[in-house]
Amino acid sequence: MKQLLFTNWHIMRWLRLAFALFLFSQAYTTQEWFFIIFGLFFLFQVVFNLGCGPNACALPTSKKHQDEH
Repeated sequence: MKQLLFTNWHIMRWLRLAFALFLFSQAYTTQEWFFIIFGLFFLFQVVFNLGCGPNACALPTSKKHQDEH
C-alpha cells in the first residue's frame, strides 16, 4: 500500500487530487454536501492510481506471432 501511494505520480494523478480537494472545499463552503460524493470518487482514483494515466487510456498493443496473419 505504501508503494502504491508514493510511486508513479503523474500529472493526471495530481490533477485528480487537486480536483478532489476543490470539490471538498466547495462542499464545505456552499453547504452542498453532494459534492463530497464526487470528491470521494476522485480521491479514490488518486489513492489507488486508477483511471487514465499518462498513456491517455491507451490499450497495450499486442505483438502477433509470425505464424498469425
